[in-house]
Amino acid sequence: MRRLTQIQSAACALAALALAACAGHDSRLTSSATRYLGTDGSIITKEREANIAESKSYWDGDGVPGAPSIVINVPRQTASFYKGDKLVGVSAISSGRDGHETPSGNYKIIEKKTDHRSNLYGDYVDASDTVLVKGVAVKTDPMPAGAHFVGAKMPYWMRLTNGGVGMHQGFLPGVPDSRGCIRLPERMASAFFQHAPLGTPVQIVN
Repeated sequence: MRRLTQIQSAACALAALALAACAGHDSRLTSSATRYLGTDGSIITKEREANIAESKSYWDGDGVPGAPSIVINVPRQTASFYKGDKLVGVSAISSGRDGHETPSGNYKIIEKKTDHRSNLYGDYVDASDTVLVKGVAVKTDPMPAGAHFVGAKMPYWMRLTNGGVGMHQGFLPGVPDSRGCIRLPERMASAFFQHAPLGTPVQIVN
């Protein structure tokens, strides 16, 4: 009987934990203050990882002729830019994390915006733009009374699917970290945006 009571108590505790987890978004996933443990055992900061991403990326496509195309390699966390059959740039990326994997397949850039905001993820703010709840998913997280939604910034937005997957400037922690999009360092996002017109083919390999 005692054993049964212990099992019931454990089950109740797990249920309570599950409900708590579903009740709100874990802000650590979107907070710029979050520290990540690198594969070499070092602590990754936003500034350090930005420097690493830059060192792994290059652009040599200015003035090069040829039709543009992009190949995104998810296992390698890279995006390669071609003009014709010539590789003119490679960028480090951060693709979708577990549960939000970046879909493989062949796509085209169907929308471009220099200053884009997500209509799915962002913050709930009050009338004075003070953040009330950070890092929300607008479809699942309840909005507090008197609040409104402000989408997360996605500079150099290049949409690939109607479902909201695209390439844009963003934070690269060195691992897949997004909700499905492909994040690039600012310099590379700007170069890709400038040289990839609407209709540019993009292949995503998983």
